[in-house]
Amino acid sequence: MSMAIRTAWVLVAVMGSLWAQDQRIAWVGAHLIPVDGKEIPDGTLIIQGGRIESLGPRESTPLPPGTEARPGTGLVIMPGLICTHSHVGGGSGGDQSGPIQPEVRILDSINVRDAGFPKARAGGLTMINVMPGSGHLCSGQTVTLKLRLRNTIDELVVKNADGSISTGLKMANGTNSQGRPGFPGTRGKSAALMRQKLLAAKQYRDEQAAAEEGKTKPKDLALETLSEVLSGTRLVHHHTHRHDDVLTVLRISKEFGFPVVLHHVSDAWMVADEIAKSGAPCSIILLDSPGGKLEAKDLDWKSAAALEKAGVLTAFHTDDPITDSRLFLRSAAFAVRGGMTREGALMGLTSAGAKILGVDHRVGTLTPGKDADLAILNGDPLSIYTRVVETWVEGSPVFRYDDPKDRLYAEGGYGASTPQAFYMCCYDTWEAR
Repeated sequence: MSMAIRTAWVLVAVMGSLWAQDQRIAWVGAHLIPVDGKEIPDGTLIIQGGRIESLGPRESTPLPPGTEARPGTGLVIMPGLICTHSHVGGGSGGDQSGPIQPEVRILDSINVRDAGFPKARAGGLTMINVMPGSGHLCSGQTVTLKLRLRNTIDELVVKNADGSISTGLKMANGTNSQGRPGFPGTRGKSAALMRQKLLAAKQYRDEQAAAEEGKTKPKDLALETLSEVLSGTRLVHHHTHRHDDVLTVLRISKEFGFPVVLHHVSDAWMVADEIAKSGAPCSIILLDSPGGKLEAKDLDWKSAAALEKAGVLTAFHTDDPITDSRLFLRSAAFAVRGGMTREGALMGLTSAGAKILGVDHRVGTLTPGKDADLAILNGDPLSIYTRVVETWVEGSPVFRYDDPKDRLYAEGGYGASTPQAFYMCCYDTWEAR
């Protein structure tokens, strides 16, 4: 295909997307799950300009002139799903040169053409927080992505009000970050190394602040990033499983005064009250089969209920490929089976993740004015028989089950995982940790 023809096709796609956003669209008669309010069994949802315009019961929600009305009977519409911890895109963070590498950006190593992206859209996901791995005490910076139909990472990144890219910092403890000399060999040494680096960052920050105009020290990327953590402008996402490891994270967070989100938290049900007292939110994973690492042996579906009862803001994540993004809805179902409320479980898929990532003013609920990010289902979200039939991002469809190309990623089959390699393993020259 010539460059001119290819450019023309791109322009057609972009213009089509802009038209779809400008056209006012309404689903009439759908079961609406706003998340921030009561469910509406026979409702109307109206979107326009990439935003949610209005919603309500069908009989009291009139359609403005020129609205494209779509039949919603038999459909369930809820906010687009948000995964707070994913490895979609196959990106790698820090290498084996040291256990603490905050200067590394996962943004610089994500393959946006990876098959994990259309698979995530097939699961109803509209936003993901992509992480480096957990083989380091600090493996680098995270990045939050909108799952738009685009071909460069720069077109997927979520940006803050000031135009900066929305990123956090990945830390870890427990057995993953232990290794040969150069890396810590015990839990105690792991904590000591992290404290030492944070102290260095504190000194660096203070010296920079105290320096006379024009005489600041040369920038240090690693310490600059940790300084942002200490000032509270960069959120720490902390991999942790065992109950004592969880308390170590909270202890260090309190010592240095930085906010933290606890990820995985296999033993959350053992220390739910301590987590609640700290004020730290949790991003948890719920699995449907045993296995994995010894420190996660006590992982239990009841963790979600225990955290909810204690008042902890709790979201779910896939840790894709640990849980395939196409199966994300099951996390909420497992949580309800373990004692969590339906309302809390649906929040865990949507609004809780939005709050954790600091984007709840834009996404997470079907609230007028928010982005028209939608997961459209053919049944109840907690039913194993339910399928995602469409996914919309900012008022444009990014997945349609009735499209054979999209259905391939939803169901699997020859070519569905091309060019997707197993994440962080097997194809790198450095030994997988």
